[in-house]
Parts: sequence; structure tokens; C-alpha cells
Amino acid sequence: MTDSSWSDASSAKPHIIILGAGPAGLAAAHVLTRNGQARVSVIERADRVGGNSGSFPVEGVICDYGSHRFHPAAEPEVLDDVKSLLGEDLLLRPRHGRIRLGGKWIHFPLKLSDALLRLPKPFALSLIGDMVLKPFRRKASGPATFSSVLYDGLGPTISENFYFPYVRKLWGLDPDKLAVTLAERRVGSGSVGKILLKMLRLMPGLRSETAGRFFYPRRGFGQISEAMKDRAAAAGAEFLFNTEITRINRDGNRITGLTIRDGETEKQLSGDLILSTIPLTGLTRLIDEPPAEVVEAARGIRFRGMILLYLVLETDRFTEFDAHYFPELSIPISRMSEPKNYAARSEPKGVTVLCAELPCDPGEKWWDMSDEELGREFTGWLNQLGLPVDVPVRGCETRRLSHAYPVYDIDYHSRFDVVDDWLLGLDGLLVFGRQGLFAHDNTHHAFAMAYGAAECIDSAGQVDRARWARYREIFATHIVED
Repeated sequence: MTDSSWSDASSAKPHIIILGAGPAGLAAAHVLTRNGQARVSVIERADRVGGNSGSFPVEGVICDYGSHRFHPAAEPEVLDDVKSLLGEDLLLRPRHGRIRLGGKWIHFPLKLSDALLRLPKPFALSLIGDMVLKPFRRKASGPATFSSVLYDGLGPTISENFYFPYVRKLWGLDPDKLAVTLAERRVGSGSVGKILLKMLRLMPGLRSETAGRFFYPRRGFGQISEAMKDRAAAAGAEFLFNTEITRINRDGNRITGLTIRDGETEKQLSGDLILSTIPLTGLTRLIDEPPAEVVEAARGIRFRGMILLYLVLETDRFTEFDAHYFPELSIPISRMSEPKNYAARSEPKGVTVLCAELPCDPGEKWWDMSDEELGREFTGWLNQLGLPVDVPVRGCETRRLSHAYPVYDIDYHSRFDVVDDWLLGLDGLLVFGRQGLFAHDNTHHAFAMAYGAAECIDSAGQVDRARWARYREIFATHIVED
């Protein structure tokens, strides 16, 4: 296909090129083609859609890239769309996880009755004391950080026994080195009283139909991505897989096109608008000659990596729980899920998979270990937690994610603003999504960003920047659902 056919002036619809076929890119392709707004081409480096929200089989068990749920807190339009796409394959499941607090297993999400019965009494009394003494507690002085905001709001007990060790594990930084933004995005309940109120709302007779529940596709979380891709393709979207973006052309403040490579062949593409959902650091490197201050700021923006370990066991089910959470620093993994329990699958018989999430970056000792070595480590950690693996282990597979979480360190915001302001000033380009906006968000938030972006694009492929700015303000209020 020649370059001219991609920007045919006789076409009534603008041609929009989407970079990345993860949740945000797929949702944009879906809504733009559904609404008949544009001709859409999606460029994806991998051979599949979904990014880290895809699914794949391990020994016949459908697995996700970690623990994924579609939350009822999604915007109504997004939730209605996903329900329409999946129909009866979108299951409403009860959340049935547990977390280690004070050396005890507590149901997660927290249930009042379970917490009262299982929390160690000294721990529970300390929580109550934090709530009673909060009005008299001296506020932290100096600039606000993740540490100071949580300590002021939640008190020392839950901060020091849960949030602080958990964030040290997830981000590899001490809580006082993390920006206040992380607390705003990650912690939905800012006081012990609010946490207790959330627990009360889960009690029978008080909870809504979806409280303590989540939506999950029958064939794995990636079924949502596949359904969006199929619907967009049926409406005319073109997907170019195994395709590298090697350059994005710029003429002053205007993006004029891009160069892609499919195998050994390079092509020049142009369109009316490029929507980018790829990591903003990589995007900056691809654009022609970014300013020196933008290059320097982008170098300081970091993402946290993660290894996903898939331990294959010869048993129908390891535990009844869908997920386990491990805040203790003595255990390197942060969370473990059992994929068969998410969709209540009984097949295949005689085998199950445990997926552990091990936060680490390239260069750390875990990153270069073999699958076999990591499998042995995983088994040892479970034994330490009182979850002995007493069934045959068939093997261990891993997946490595280099951009699992954005790192909100103290200086991230000033660096992000430099890069973001420059990208916002480029005509012919709109950046959004978890990786594009450096957002610690859920999948339904990524979908909402894509829907918002589509609403800001007119019939000529131009972006209403004022409207987009208002959407950005909304996106900044997103709270992560665990």
C-alpha cells in the first residue's frame, strides 16, 4: 500500500493512526469505527492485541498478565459497551481473596466480621487507637509525600504494617521518596473511619448488587481485547501486527507522518491524526529532534518492571481463593492469583496454575534468573507463608514486563510536565492511555481515556484542545481499584 492511499484526499473521513493495540488503543479503534468517525489503522509491535491486558494458555489453563478484573466502578458507557461486546461471557464474580496482616490471613476486600475475628488483637486495638487519636496527632511538616499523607490520614498502624512495606516492594523506593500523587491515585480511603465504612457497606443487607464483586470474561481477561479488536476490524479498522515504529516525522509543531518497519521493509505512513498510547518516554525518542530539555526530562521518567511467574501444579485447585496479597518485605512477590478461580473454571482437570507478581527491574538479581530457578524460589516463598506445595510441580513459565507501573518519585511531576507540555503542543498528535499519560490506572480508566479522546476529535480529524484539557482534569481524579 503506498503512502498516498493512506491519506486519500477524496475520503470523507479523516484517517487516524493509532500507536499501540493495548486497552487504550483498542478502545479508541473500537469507538472511532463504531461511530463512523474515521478510517483507522492500528500499529502494534507484538503479534496480538491487548498488551498487558491480554490472555494466553499455560498447560491448557487460560492465564492473564497478572491479576486482572473489570471493575463495576467503570463509567456507565464503558461498562455497557463491554457488556454488549461479551454478552453472557461477562461473568459477575464474588471477590474472594485474602491478605497477610499481622501474620494472619484476612479476607480481602476487608470484611468487618472477618477482621474482628482474625486480626491480632494488638493490631486491631492500634487501628482503633489511630482513629480515636487522629484529631490530636501532629501533622507532618514540610512538602507532602506519599508517606506523610498516609501517615496523617491513616495513622501509623496500617501505614507501617501494610502500605509502606507494600509500596517499597512495588516501586523499590521508600515511602518518603514517593510523590503525593501515588497516595491520591492508589489509596481510595484516606482514613481508618472510611475503611471501616467501606467494610460496613459489604455487609449483607447493606451492599449493592456489585459490592465486593467484579466482572470477568469467561475466556480470560484478554477476551475483552479480542472482542474490541474483532468489532473494530469488522467496522473497517486495519491492524498491522509485528510492526515497529522507527521514526515519527515532525515539521515544526506539526507531526507529519511516521516510518514503520515490517520485517526488512520500511514504509512511510501519513494520516490526519496520530493517537499514541505507547510509553511517553519511547514516543519522545521516536519524534524527530525533540528539544534538549525534553530529552533530559524523559530520561528521568521511570517505569517499574515486573516478572510474572506461572507455576504449574498437578492438582485441580491449589486454594479456594482467587488472589493472595503479601505486604511483607520478607516475601519478594506482591500478589499471587489462581486463574482458574477467577472464572470458576474446572477445566482442564488435574492441573492448575499459580501466577505470582514479582516487582523488579532489569539488572536486579531476579531478572536474569532462569524459569526453573524462579520456580524453586516461588515454591520456597509459598512454604514460608504456610502454603506448602505438596503436589507435583510440572514446571514454571515467566513473562517479563519492563513497563508494569509508572514510578511516581518525588521529582517525577516536574519531569513529566516538561515532556507532556511539549507533546500537547504538537498538532496532529494526541497522547493518552496508561503508558502515554504515565497514569497508574485500571483498564476501565484506559477505556474511558479513549472514549474521551474520540469525543474531542472532529470530522476533519482535528482535536478540540480545550475539551481535551477538561477530560485530562477528570482523568487526574481516577482512583485505582485493587
